[in-house]
Amino acid sequence: MTYLKSWEEFEKAAERLYLHEPAKVRYTMKYVHSKNSLFLKMTNDVVCLQFKTEISQDVRKIDKFINNLMRHMASKEH
Repeated sequence: MTYLKSWEEFEKAAERLYLHEPAKVRYTMKYVHSKNSLFLKMTNDVVCLQFKTEISQDVRKIDKFINNLMRHMASKEH
């Protein structure tokens, strides 16, 4: 499992992964205080996407992405 280099690359791939199979996709988010890092992982048990950041500005981007993902999950249109 490798980490994607840029946030934009992770965001596009994760959205494609979710839209392809919404019922099987899950994500985890973990903050490690000792390393001052935030880790994101999105998988459907076949494809695993990972992103790691130490930049605090990326938290806003991640929050916006998660809100967009939740909007997809809550909508009746698939």
